[in-house]
Formats: sequence, C-alpha cells, structure tokens
Amino acid sequence: MKVCFFDTHSFERTAFEKENTSFGLELQFLETKLNSSSAPFAKGSDVVCAFVNDKLDAQCLRVLNDIGIKMIALRSAGFNHVDLKVATELGMQVARVPGYSPHAISEFALGLLLSLNRKIHKSYNRVRDLNFSLDGLVGFDLHGKTVGVIGTGRIGLLFAKSVEALGCKVLAYDKFPSKEFTYVELPELLRKSDVISLHIPLTPETHYMINDENISLMKDNVYILNTSRGGLIDTKALIRGLKKQKIGGVALDVYEEEEEFFFKDLSGTGIPDDVLARLLTFPNVLISSHQAFLTHEALGNIAKTTLENIDEFRKTGTVLKNRV
Repeated sequence: MKVCFFDTHSFERTAFEKENTSFGLELQFLETKLNSSSAPFAKGSDVVCAFVNDKLDAQCLRVLNDIGIKMIALRSAGFNHVDLKVATELGMQVARVPGYSPHAISEFALGLLLSLNRKIHKSYNRVRDLNFSLDGLVGFDLHGKTVGVIGTGRIGLLFAKSVEALGCKVLAYDKFPSKEFTYVELPELLRKSDVISLHIPLTPETHYMINDENISLMKDNVYILNTSRGGLIDTKALIRGLKKQKIGGVALDVYEEEEEFFFKDLSGTGIPDDVLARLLTFPNVLISSHQAFLTHEALGNIAKTTLENIDEFRKTGTVLKNRV
C-alpha cells in the first residue's frame, strides 16, 4: 500500500521510516502542503497522510476522491482542517493521533509561562550580547497565583498538575469535569485568573473564545497562554487588549493564520501578515512556531499510531480505534 505524505519535515521523516520497518508500507514524502491544487500529486497512492496546516476542504477531498484516495491519515490530534461531512459523504476514512504525548505539550506550555514571566528569553539574548543588566526583567512569583485552565483533557490535566505543584491555585473549565480540581463557569474563571491557559480543540463553538467581550472580563495584567489552536483567539482582539495594557503577557505556540508562515524560514523575506507583524512588536509577547509537540517521544508515537491506523485500513478497509 502506497502512502503519500504532504507537508513533510526532516524532523519527522526519520521517525516514520524507522517505524515503517514493522509495516512495510510504501512511503512517499512531499514537502508541499496539501490543498486542492496539490492534491493531484497523490495520484497512484492509496492513502494520504496530512499534517496540521494542510487544508482538506470539500474541494481538496473531492480531488483526492477522484484519484482514488480512500483514507486520510492525520498525523495530528486536531482535525479542524478537515471537512468531515464531505469526507463521510465520499466514503473516506479519516483517522488521527489522539494522544501522542500530552507530557510534551503540557511541559512546553509550562516552559512558555516561566520564560514569559521571568523574561528568560530576553535575558539569554542580552547576555549573548554581553549585556548583563537586569533592568526590565522583573517577573512575579507564580506561587499563590490563580491559573485558569480551559480544557482538562490529558494535556490540560497535566498542565494543571504542574502549576499546582508550583503552589498555584487552579480553576478549571471543561464540559466534562474531573474530580481533581475546582471547576467553575467560564466567566468566573476569566474574572479570577492571573494566568489563563488554553487546552481545548478548535470547533465552531470554541472559535474566537478569547475575544473582546471575554478579555474585558479578565483581570488587569492577565497572562494568556495558547498551545492548542490559533483560532481559539481573535488575534485583533488580543492586540487591542495588549495596547490597552489589559493583558500583561501572551505566550503563543499557535496562530490562527499560521499555515502561511510556521515551519518555514522567512528571515530573509519578512512576513506580509500585518496582524502577526504587529503582535511581534510587543515586548510582552512570546511566540514559538507550533513547537510544543516536538520531542523524540512524541514523534515516535505519532509515527507509530499513524502507521497502525493505515495498517488497520489496509487489513479491514476501515479504522475504528482512532476514527474521527
């Protein structure tokens, strides 16, 4: 069985080739992103393997269906970039990797918070330039602060436990509460939290959850973290909150229009996105390039689960365990 990978990066190819020794699939790796224009490149394959910033809209799926693709193997947990209704209509199987390493992302979210608060990234750059001044590097003790965790699935739960271990009070919001933390309604969480961290999927219901109205409910100088999906935040509203100094700090590993920029080296050309460019001008904003998942363990788990999903489809014509 032939599998065509789109938007492939060197850091993941090694993991897939290693895991494939147990499956014997024919793997074709393409660097181009998957969309309706590039979909014909998969002709001759049985399965398409897509990444987080590929665009599997109705038009793309119909092109893939026309060239004989019957399965979409997502090497990601999120599936908001796939038109599932059309995929179902076309009889396409769609599978994902629901839990490749919650530790990787929760640890990275904590790292973002610590760096943003204590200005570790700024200090590093200063010292590299032989500037040993401490001016402008004052942070605050996380101990005793209230951290609002929106979404307590595996990642959010681990992040909540991490900040609780630092002496923070955790307020949680989730449709399906556990018994480990204090759960409140979203408005109360927004009003009482010193730090707010997002750990939920992007759905029509959660799109722009962080907007002007909800930002107005937050404490002054609140910190906002997002390691989930960029579309959870209305970036223009975020910028307005930063300009008014309502928001004290922002750490993002995702951006709502990231597919045009993330995973690329644009240091020689710049970016045409005025919103992202404006966001990068704020000294209290820390942005990384969708890096939270990037550990050896996570890459290995992604490769293994993705190939298991494809192997199940090869043997049975369907995918049950990780079907979207």
